[in-house]
Amino acid sequence: MRPEIAIIRIKNLRLRTFIGIKDDEIQNKQDILINAEIHYSAAEARNSDNMDDALNYRTITKKIIELVEHNRFNLLEHLTGQVLNIASDHAWVEFASVEIDKPHALRFADSVSLSLCYSKNNKM
Repeated sequence: MRPEIAIIRIKNLRLRTFIGIKDDEIQNKQDILINAEIHYSAAEARNSDNMDDALNYRTITKKIIELVEHNRFNLLEHLTGQVLNIASDHAWVEFASVEIDKPHALRFADSVSLSLCYSKNNKM
């Protein structure tokens, strides 16, 4: 990894949304847990201390919250893809990954999670 690459990690963002296809999932919001990782070149920010030279993780997080809390999703894949689109939207982003957990989705499991990745070089 190049030394100027910064990694932003948004850890355990706890939100509630409508997710799923069963009647109780359609009628009731559920907890989800979002983890995102965003890689970008921070060469300018390292030397300037100017916010305009860095990705603003607060702005990214607010967009994720807006998406999740004001929409309905049938599939975890679709929700994860939409969050990944936000995480990878800025031109400086070289790589991003998002994992979303849906706690208590299965009877004997802590959660079910889904991960998706974006890479500028090969658009994974």
